[in-house]
Amino acid sequence: MFGSVYTGLSGLIAFSKGLDVISNNVANLNTPGYKGNDLLFRDLFYRYQLSGDGDGRSTATQIGTGVNAKGTSLRFMQGDLQQTGNATDVAIDGNGFFILRSETDTFYTRAGQFEFDDSGYLVARGADARVAGIDDSGNLSDINIKGMRTNPAQPTSEVVLANNLSTGSTSHEIPEIQIIDSLGGSHTFKMTLTNNSAATARSWLVNIVDESGLQVATDAEIRFDGDGSPLVDFNKVTVNYQPDGALETEITFLFGEPGGFSGATSFSAGTDSTLSVDSDNGVSAGVLLSTAFDSDGVLTIKYSNGEEASSGRLALAWFDDLQSMRQIGSGMFLAPASSDVIVAAANESVMGEISGENLEISNVDLTREFTDLIIVQRGYQASSQVLTVSNEMIQQMLDMGRKG
Repeated sequence: MFGSVYTGLSGLIAFSKGLDVISNNVANLNTPGYKGNDLLFRDLFYRYQLSGDGDGRSTATQIGTGVNAKGTSLRFMQGDLQQTGNATDVAIDGNGFFILRSETDTFYTRAGQFEFDDSGYLVARGADARVAGIDDSGNLSDINIKGMRTNPAQPTSEVVLANNLSTGSTSHEIPEIQIIDSLGGSHTFKMTLTNNSAATARSWLVNIVDESGLQVATDAEIRFDGDGSPLVDFNKVTVNYQPDGALETEITFLFGEPGGFSGATSFSAGTDSTLSVDSDNGVSAGVLLSTAFDSDGVLTIKYSNGEEASSGRLALAWFDDLQSMRQIGSGMFLAPASSDVIVAAANESVMGEISGENLEISNVDLTREFTDLIIVQRGYQASSQVLTVSNEMIQQMLDMGRKG
């Protein structure tokens, strides 16, 4: 009977630990990246006795000594993805852990709550650890946008013109051609084309002035072939332009490829010409507008001038033995030094894909937790009942001794 007291007590202790595990799961219902735990129960050693009968047969008796909480098992199943609208929030849809690096340790997490610090590094929010990226050689590196908060100006070096310059018109004007100088300043050129066919067949004279009236090009000449396509060696006008304070820039006005019809042409269309600017390569200076991660984990930066740039790619890790990982709080895990780790980018090797502006929420299932809670409660109640009955039997035995 005394043994049953200790056996019942072991049940009370084990089920109490079970309640601790369940309560922690429920408390972290809304914790991003949290993985639920299950308590593992194990029966304890047995008292084994072999006794013989008069007929030569033997009978074995095995009496257990209770239960013990062996440990916990992590549930690594995928949690649902929840949209946040925050550009630096990311989730992994599939296998993988984000890699966080401090000065002394390397951590792993499924909670992609990141932000850029004052130095431009991508870091885990609320933790002193940088988010690791991966380069083309497979090496880990920090993701930093410090030098990419602005996009430098790109001076205009080429302006492409297209559409028709009618042989029946005497002149044609393109009043607004936007030009960017070496400092990112914007200038407006006016181009005037004058029919010079009286002097040279299918010839046009080109004059260009800027917004201040400065003559940029004077009587430059372009010509067209008999089929209306630009003539070789006369299909472009090149000028040098240097506004105050800026560097001199060479600008080419391209009227199309010789013999081609995708650029400027010269057909008979009465007095109406439609020649206009098709494209140019000048870009004004821009500032960072937004950042975003694509499904491959590549960080894309968008600027106010319409330009885009890439800055790093998220690194992911995966392990052959997930149960060996140790939870340390804040959604982070530590891996034993003996673990075999696979490091790759999203959508490579065994890794899943990145879902930007999303977070993976906890994988805790309340229905399951409440079911386990009932089982733990009943188990605790039953174990306490064993103690009660054992106590009553012991008391009854002691009372028998007093009556004797």
